[in-house]
Amino acid sequence: MADLEERANVVASGPRQTGAGVGVRRRRAADLADCVRALGDVHATDGYPAEWPERPAAWLTPDGLLAAWVAEADGRIAGHVGLIRSGPGDLAPGLWSLRTGGRPELTALIGRLYVAPAARGLGAGTRLLAHAVVHARTLGLHPVLDVLATDTAALALYRRLGWTLLGSGDQRWDSGRTVVVHCFAAPRG
Repeated sequence: MADLEERANVVASGPRQTGAGVGVRRRRAADLADCVRALGDVHATDGYPAEWPERPAAWLTPDGLLAAWVAEADGRIAGHVGLIRSGPGDLAPGLWSLRTGGRPELTALIGRLYVAPAARGLGAGTRLLAHAVVHARTLGLHPVLDVLATDTAALALYRRLGWTLLGSGDQRWDSGRTVVVHCFAAPRG
């Protein structure tokens, strides 16, 4: 994970970071339409999000959003990630608390992470994740996340980057659907 932090060697409001043809910067309000288009491509290819939101731009800007970043490749939005304050009912913060003894409020959720199919293999997902981790730590929060048990590509990414599996559990969505998620914590920084 130290390598990730070195790549994201910026403060939250810092400059655009580039490498391997992909730049990462803070998301702006003007980016939301392009973020939704990229999310639509991801949904069509991978089924993420598993339930298409009625208002996708609002889904990308959930309550408790601390910050969001976009990846750009060839002048287009190539990916997205958000850092969200943990709240009641979030499984990963509770599992982190049980494991570490820390209060769940000391975590931040990494979410809404996706990379457009045309931009895969350029390291955009790793760079986006690194920015969210660094920002969480800057705020004094430990980054955690959950991922659907069926999302094998995301599971492989988090394991490859050294994230710790905290456990698994059922998560009930607003739609009433119950899914199995695996919860992870970022490596200690």
